[in-house]
Amino acid sequence: MTPEAEAFLRRAIELAAEARKSGNPPFGSLLVGPDGAVIAEERNSSITDSDISAHPELKLAKWAARTLDAGTAAGTTMYTSCQPCGMCAGAIERSGLSRVVYALSGDQLNTLKPSGGFAPVPTEGPALFDEARVPVDGYYT
Repeated sequence: MTPEAEAFLRRAIELAAEARKSGNPPFGSLLVGPDGAVIAEERNSSITDSDISAHPELKLAKWAARTLDAGTAAGTTMYTSCQPCGMCAGAIERSGLSRVVYALSGDQLNTLKPSGGFAPVPTEGPALFDEARVPVDGYYT
């Protein structure tokens, strides 16, 4: 880990503290462009926005996908106070960002929660392959 990367992670942790101070879950993230400059910052605002998806990683991934050209996105690194959840990781993958550096892992975070994290939701599937493939078939070619 370079001193610059550590400084960006420390800023993400500061953003997490700001989120908590404003009544939100304590998570913060920032994007660093190909030139090494911070281009965007976000804090969790899921409580104050009444939006369970208002995670900083998701907000930055959406911003990057809307705002950055593909070349810039591909050279951009997200620094975040905690490992992105599944929702955020999926958005980051689709946004074209090149990498993520995080401070706390999801497992480490769960040790800090009294209940150990969210209970998994049972899922079933796959089902109805022949029907479900019709709207998808050919889309990715």
